Amino acid sequence: MSGPAPTRRDRRAQRELKRRRRRRTTMVVVGSIAALLLIGGGAFAAVTLMGGGAGGATGEAQLAAEPVVFPQDEPAAADGAGPCTTLNVLSSFENAEMVEELANGYNAQPRDVGGACVDVVATRDKSGIAAEDAAEGFPDLAEAERPAVWIPDAATWLGVARDAGAGDVVPESGTSLGASDIVLAMPEPLADAIGWDDDAPTWDEVLTASEDTQLWADLGHPEWGGFQLGKTSPVIASSGEAAMFVSYGSASGSVADLAAADVADEAVTQAVRDHELAVSHYMATPEHFLWHARQAEERGGSAAEFLSAVIVDEKSVWDYNRGITSRDGATRIESDPPAEKLVAIYPTDGFYVADNPAVVLTADWVSEAQQAAADDFIRYAGTEQGQQIVRDYGYRDLNGVLSEAVAETGNLDPAPVGVLDFPEQDVVVAVHQAFPDVRKRAQVLFLIDASGSMDDVLESGQTRLEGAKDAITLALDHFAAGDDVGLAAFSSGGDGVLRPGLVSPVQDIGDSRDEFLAALDGLEAIAYTPLFEAVDEFALQQSQSYDPDRINAIVLLSDGTNNTAVPTTTEEEMLSTLDEVSHTLLVFTLAYGADADVEALQAISGATGAHYYDATDPLEVEDVLGDLVTSF
Repeated sequence: MSGPAPTRRDRRAQRELKRRRRRRTTMVVVGSIAALLLIGGGAFAAVTLMGGGAGGATGEAQLAAEPVVFPQDEPAAADGAGPCTTLNVLSSFENAEMVEELANGYNAQPRDVGGACVDVVATRDKSGIAAEDAAEGFPDLAEAERPAVWIPDAATWLGVARDAGAGDVVPESGTSLGASDIVLAMPEPLADAIGWDDDAPTWDEVLTASEDTQLWADLGHPEWGGFQLGKTSPVIASSGEAAMFVSYGSASGSVADLAAADVADEAVTQAVRDHELAVSHYMATPEHFLWHARQAEERGGSAAEFLSAVIVDEKSVWDYNRGITSRDGATRIESDPPAEKLVAIYPTDGFYVADNPAVVLTADWVSEAQQAAADDFIRYAGTEQGQQIVRDYGYRDLNGVLSEAVAETGNLDPAPVGVLDFPEQDVVVAVHQAFPDVRKRAQVLFLIDASGSMDDVLESGQTRLEGAKDAITLALDHFAAGDDVGLAAFSSGGDGVLRPGLVSPVQDIGDSRDEFLAALDGLEAIAYTPLFEAVDEFALQQSQSYDPDRINAIVLLSDGTNNTAVPTTTEEEMLSTLDEVSHTLLVFTLAYGADADVEALQAISGATGAHYYDATDPLEVEDVLGDLVTSF
């Protein structure tokens, strides 16, 4: 005869007991290894390291038969002669903090490489963007600023860059500096309600749940709405790549054995398309999703209002649970830990690992002195001092070991089982090429400020309006046949009438691209800025054509504050409208120029759970808008 069902408190107690047992087991294993090392013991038990890079491309990222013994750093007795060799190291957004601290640790000690001192300079960019730039030779950077070392957060990007034309610059493999498992993260109450905190699902079960609009209601929580699965863009971020790999693997029958033939299979492709319908929208980095989850809680609600689960790296889960978020992936905001922490879930059929491979670029702008300095910096990252930084900053070291404090705060498993090698390079490239076909289609209206200030001239010699037109023209390349895209603009004269209004209807861009571009080219700056009225009017219009199988959105670009000749819609009225349509429409906002009303634009995007983008330096509008459209 069975007893009463366990309460939430019972289940939490059971989870804590399991976590303590896992931690004790890990400590015993590590302690035993340390003892063996001290006495020069014989054979070692196998220790799981991070997963392999693209088909085993990184030799350092495989299962090790014995633990790595980290050597001590051996700095020089004194700095070499000046001028110092400048070593530019390019990281991803995800691992930037760790890489910056490794650079600081290296620079803090005297270095003499080839008779010269060394100055490591850390920079960052999104992995997908860096792969594209590497293929083009980093054309937007002066030669002295181009990287000599690239550390994407996963080895897959090496193959992506090489396939794009960087084979002469990017080596096939690199040296892993540390690892972060790519997991399914859920707010604790949701993980508890579905039981995945105690009994991890398969990826197929995750994807099936994401398609069940009544799942939370059936579990007694209708207030959580439908199951909202967050994914980053696979052409930008490693977590997005991993999400696509498991989607294809689940559809083909094996996450562990994904092949290029599976990606080409039409039945598999259709199943992946169906999986993608559950995505609310894509974002460029994990931080974008977690920022909105925290904002939902800070408004007095729950993270469940924005997401049910999101595929991210462990480091991001640790950051979130200790109160660190970022709106843009670069600027960090530290606050109190959230009331609803995230739980890291490791699906039972395996998970990928961001292995952070460092490669020394074989480019003509990398001197012999820089190559030698790069080798020495990478050597330092593998020392006890370097690996301590890796652990302190939320990563698993080269023995797969997490800091105990990181594991505890992050709700991370100290020793999870199920590491998957990344697919072979041909599979990775095939998935990238297939994404435009399988992604959730968009229904988007570009809403452009056409006030008089858009005639102001930029440093480039263009007017603001001309710069915006160029940026939108480039951004349009992100969309393909099947995406519905339209264009509207707003200004007004002394009569207060909003014009020109809709200039290209929201329709299949595959058929209407020429019409859209002609309408865009014909826009002219007028006078006033009826920002609130325009958002109110077009949000109502767009919400009426809501399609659950599309990402329904407005992309708002504005360079000023609300300004009208006669009273029109107030900010309060507009925000009330946005609250009404927030379950059917996303309004992404882009502040264009230093005079943009940042506070109002953030309020507009936040009211619908969309993201705010900063192009207050108007010369950056092309890059920022390019980042924004990865949400579709």
